[in-house]
Amino acid sequence: MAENGQTRTARRQQKKKKNRRKPIWKRILQIGLIIILVIAIGVGGLFAYWVATAPDIDAAQLSDPFSSSLVDQNGNEFAELGALKRKKVNFEDLPEVLINAVTATEDARFFEHHGIDLRRIGGAIIANITNGFGSQGASTITQQVVEKSFLTADKELKLKVQEQWLALKLERQYSKEEILEMYLNKIYYGAGAYGVSQAAETYFGVTDLQNLTLPQAAILAGLPQRPSAYDPFINPDLTKERMDTVLTLMVRHEKITQAQADEARAVDIPSLLVEKQPDSTKYEAFIQQVNEDVKDKLDGADIYSDGLKIYTTLDPSIQDHVEFLLTDSEENPIPYPDDEMQAGMVVLDTKNGAIKAIGGSRNDDGNLGYNYAIKGTYQPGSTIKPILDYGPAIEYDKMSTYHLINDDKPYEVAGANGHTINNWNRKYSGWITARYALSQSLNVPAVKTFEEVGSENAKTFAESLGINFANDQVQLTDAIGGAETEVTPLQLAGAYRAFGNEGIYNEPYAVTKVEFPDGRVVDLVPEPEAVMSDYTAYMITDMLKTAVTEGVGYKANVPGLPLAAKTGTTNLTDKPGSPDSWLAGYTTNYTMAVWTGDYKDEEGKRDVMPTTEISHALFKNTMETISQGLDTADFAKPDSVVEVAVEKGSNPATLPSKYTPSSEIITELFVKGTEPTKASKKFNQLDPVSGLTASYDEDANAIHVEWQYDSGDDITFDVSASVNGGEKQNLSSTKEKSMDISEVESDAEYVIEVIVNDGTSTSKAAKTTVKTSGKVKELPGVSGLSAQYIEENSIIDVTWDYNGPPASYEVSVNGQIQTVDSKGIEISGGSPGQNYTITVTPIGKNGANEGVRGITESTSLTIPNPVDENPNPNPDPGTEPELDPVPDPEPNPDQEPDSEANPDPQPETNPETEQDTETTTG
Repeated sequence: MAENGQTRTARRQQKKKKNRRKPIWKRILQIGLIIILVIAIGVGGLFAYWVATAPDIDAAQLSDPFSSSLVDQNGNEFAELGALKRKKVNFEDLPEVLINAVTATEDARFFEHHGIDLRRIGGAIIANITNGFGSQGASTITQQVVEKSFLTADKELKLKVQEQWLALKLERQYSKEEILEMYLNKIYYGAGAYGVSQAAETYFGVTDLQNLTLPQAAILAGLPQRPSAYDPFINPDLTKERMDTVLTLMVRHEKITQAQADEARAVDIPSLLVEKQPDSTKYEAFIQQVNEDVKDKLDGADIYSDGLKIYTTLDPSIQDHVEFLLTDSEENPIPYPDDEMQAGMVVLDTKNGAIKAIGGSRNDDGNLGYNYAIKGTYQPGSTIKPILDYGPAIEYDKMSTYHLINDDKPYEVAGANGHTINNWNRKYSGWITARYALSQSLNVPAVKTFEEVGSENAKTFAESLGINFANDQVQLTDAIGGAETEVTPLQLAGAYRAFGNEGIYNEPYAVTKVEFPDGRVVDLVPEPEAVMSDYTAYMITDMLKTAVTEGVGYKANVPGLPLAAKTGTTNLTDKPGSPDSWLAGYTTNYTMAVWTGDYKDEEGKRDVMPTTEISHALFKNTMETISQGLDTADFAKPDSVVEVAVEKGSNPATLPSKYTPSSEIITELFVKGTEPTKASKKFNQLDPVSGLTASYDEDANAIHVEWQYDSGDDITFDVSASVNGGEKQNLSSTKEKSMDISEVESDAEYVIEVIVNDGTSTSKAAKTTVKTSGKVKELPGVSGLSAQYIEENSIIDVTWDYNGPPASYEVSVNGQIQTVDSKGIEISGGSPGQNYTITVTPIGKNGANEGVRGITESTSLTIPNPVDENPNPNPDPGTEPELDPVPDPEPNPDQEPDSEANPDPQPETNPETEQDTETTTG
């Protein structure tokens, strides 16, 4: 027994040892299989639940698509999409060419599978694993019918499971022919047409589908993928590309031959279409943006067939006015130059970015024309400057509106073979403020500002405002809107709105929410985001207000309305003028962007327009009209901005001193903490002179002036005087501290001023008064009276000096008398041998000496006879001399002028058009 018991114990211990040696991978495998089994059971249960909760197949819902309702901002319905233009077709009426085109494009194995295509599902799974869930679908025609009839277009796993389950059920209840008939009657083909029969009639005028040609069938088969984009009335080129794709698929699936495909490709798309496009829904330009919003944010949703209730941001009153301005009539106040000019415009709510109205094109008569407001992309011209130049400079460098930029000459572009960027007016003003540069839309300062802030900062800032750059690159000429980067009016309005909304940006939107037939509601309002500091938004706004009131945008100004706006034009390289004209701006209530252009020359190339002012007129009229009756508040200055008075021309900015003239002070904006703190010394006053006295010396008839001043080497004294309250006259600028005023008037009161001047600053004037004597004194005679005959000129030159009170001179020549103020005369017309007696008498001019005669001095001269072989011994004694006064000497060129010349003013700008550069834009 003991032996047996010991043996069993040993066996148990041996078995335990064996168990301890079991490989770990087996245990992991066992656990993994258990987890997989649990997951499989869970997934199976979840799939079973989804299948069990799938909607029933309702025959009524298989027949027609649901119409969608659009309501405006007030909750009133303004459009019902999908309620009209529907014509049913039976399978037996479908031609083979159409069936082949549709199945080759949408579901090549449609007649072979049972509702789902496992081969397509496999390919889609691989694509979804590789590129993310939802990147590629595997829906068959049957699944598309199920989705449009019973489900939503969301790419959720639950819905895909339900879609496949219902597709299998649908295939069991209906034949392939019935399902294809449902599909072709249900889908939307664009231009308001539902179902293939209505589409054939709408586009081609074909009422019997048996008459469809291969190109027409291929176009119809390709349309459902993107009905608006492939609309042959609007985009025949895109339609042709899509038709080529369908024909290629038909050849691949052996529905047609390559020769048949090539023959179909040769057809001209417009030649297939009916002459008149179908009438469209009211507010079609706005509805196109609604469609874009829903497609972008609700993947797969269709506003024309999904039975949606769409809540929009439309303001019917604004939309009506915009469409009125874009439609020719006798009442339209806009002076369009011709029928060729096109226009696109957008009105946004400044506070939240909601689209209030869209003007898609001019004279579109409500048809599905090209929507220039949301589709047209053009160079932005100078409207880009706040976005790419000055905005980033304020945001990243805290640039002030006073910031000085050297607008000295055309900007030489490095490495561009001598290419230059010019100001639109070909004028250059030297150092100017950022405010002046932006308001006058000058290109050279804009490019220099762009370079200062750096292209990467500029790009980051602009992209945050919804601007996308061509090839993801920023070029130097992007700084003035003249490179490859283009924008739509909707994008530009969205960017400008952020400046008017304290730097808060969100993508402009036309839809607030969408309600599905099952009651589910999806909110589509985009999230706002602070993309710049409030100081950047306010300072750009304040500069753009100047651009409207004093700058190039003055024709868009609405008096009394706080308004900020910017103009923009573009140029062509081969001819003067502008092909595009922009006006973008905002109030605290509304933001607008307006574009005009679309001229073509004989070769179909872009051409210049006859005037760039229509965009200004559209903006002004619309903004003025929609603002009537509204309280439009001014833009509120944030605490981050300080308004500072600075001394004009100071660089860097300095505060004015108490002596700075008011004409030399301007008020500008600074980011708080960057404002100047030091005062200018340019106009500081010096201490005035002291001890100023003036005394009259009767004997010398002069006034002696003297003063005291503790001065340096660079000090001069400006002395001036006025007589008897008359005009002040500058007398001298001297470094001495005294001076004599000679030949003063008698019986007169002199007010004498002395001002200290160091070249940059001056002192207050020190004044003193002195009165001269009124006593009549005998005037002295002239001195140094002489007469000299100048033979080569045949004249007698008479001169004299005088040192006495102010006087004129009575000159007698042989009894002929003339009074002169000069100290000399010339006598001409004399004869050889004639004798001349000349007397000169001073006569007092001023005060008590006026009219008093002085002592008469005299001299005489005989004109000598010329040396001649036959002299005339008897000269004519009756010849009278001609007396000509000798002019006073020229004024002293070193004398100080009476006043300073006026400095050159800033150049006036009042351009009719804004052309910024020779080869770029403005």
